[in-house]
Amino acid sequence: MSDIVIKDRPELEYYQIDVDGTRAGLAAYEIEGDVIAFTHTEVDDAHEGQGLGSRLIRYALDDVRARGLKVRPVCPFVKTWIRRHEDYQDLLV
Repeated sequence: MSDIVIKDRPELEYYQIDVDGTRAGLAAYEIEGDVIAFTHTEVDDAHEGQGLGSRLIRYALDDVRARGLKVRPVCPFVKTWIRRHEDYQDLLV
């Protein structure tokens, strides 16, 4: 079983997902006021198909909710993910 860690990297403006201590993906963002725009999501090819993108976005959106921010999903992956998860649609600008 892999060790998966997800964290916000505000100095780099992205959430990062690590697998066994190595970065496996990220969700880039830009914050303006109380709105966070997710601009790009990627998962390394070696980790595709493992659900890491969904885990990463769920974590990021839960963090955004806790911080009281609204979301502008510029990234197609984030836009589709929120559309498929009604319980996160209240975060949309």
